[in-house]
Amino acid sequence: MIPVKNSEEISKMRESNRIVALLLKEMEYRVKPGVSTEMLDRFAEDLIRQEGGIPAFKGYQVDGLQPFPSAICASVNSCIVHGIPSSRNILIEGDIIGIDVGVCKDGFYGDAARTYEVGEISLQAERLMKITQEALIRGIKKARSGARVGDISYAIGSFITESGYYIADSLTGHGIGRKLHEEPIIPNYGLADRGPRLREGMTLAIEPMVNIGTNRVKESGWEFFVADGSLSAHFEHTILITKDEPEILTIC
Repeated sequence: MIPVKNSEEISKMRESNRIVALLLKEMEYRVKPGVSTEMLDRFAEDLIRQEGGIPAFKGYQVDGLQPFPSAICASVNSCIVHGIPSSRNILIEGDIIGIDVGVCKDGFYGDAARTYEVGEISLQAERLMKITQEALIRGIKKARSGARVGDISYAIGSFITESGYYIADSLTGHGIGRKLHEEPIIPNYGLADRGPRLREGMTLAIEPMVNIGTNRVKESGWEFFVADGSLSAHFEHTILITKDEPEILTIC
């Protein structure tokens, strides 16, 4: 069952997602050549705690892996998602980095991601980022009361494939609320008019992950990489289904 939030719960979700949006905005000024992903992670955790939140990713557990060690996922170039920040991972001119962050405050979660350019980037990387962000926008536009999850999936996936890019295998969006991951699963491809019906008060984290060279992925612990080593981009927003247009909760 997909949880439907009441007005009090939605208010709490707006606050946790406000912190997420603030952090991703602040990262615009901190992602640059010479900065380590560990430095970005330290800044993120400090900001989240100063705002009264808890880093939702830090300590997150799945079967077979050690708890996730960091406040953010910092995924550089061919790393699709769940990149673990490190003092050895120093950003250089031309990199792209996906930063994914989750925040819990007052028992409710926020989640969003954005890919940033590091200095001057290639036209290839720039176009990948633009297509991924546009795919997210198209998916969000379909997230309306009375629509189905498949309408979101089709809007995202058809645009990506028509643009000549690849949807990362087995990586999806999700519901969000009292838990970081709730029903429904939101694939980045699928058929329109299929899947669960959307209702006012549902909250979703929609997140296309797009590769240049192949849909195939390879896993290394927490981290997912493009199998052929090509670039990947990731954009995500948490949204609220309303009676009219969806409300994006992760915008400052």
